Amino acid sequence: QVQLVESGGGLVQPGGSLRLSCAASGSMFRFYDMGWYRQGRGEQRVLVASISSGGSTNYADSVKGRFTISRDNAKNTVYLQMNSLKPEDTAVYYCNAKTFLGDYWGQGTQVTVSS
Repeated sequence: QVQLVESGGGLVQPGGSLRLSCAASGSMFRFYDMGWYRQGRGEQRVLVASISSGGSTNYADSVKGRFTISRDNAKNTVYLQMNSLKPEDTAVYYCNAKTFLGDYWGQGTQVTVSS
């Protein structure tokens, strides 16, 4: 079983920045495809960004040019750098790991963009 622990959420003004972190347990992290999803109130959970085990990245159109996903295999951690934040980015952000045994999710971290 893989445990994922997110951190870095909070309240930020429009135009501000936050960096989310997701630390994974175990020794197989480098083999996992990782992703960040978000779920606004009353909305479905949607993919924000993903990074493969080989480092290929993919972004939702709504965050391209503003968000950057990265990973540090030595630290078993995936990051989401979020710049130029907008009120519509407000959501609970979830970390996801796609492993040989299936998908695992973190507990989520709240991001609120408001003045």
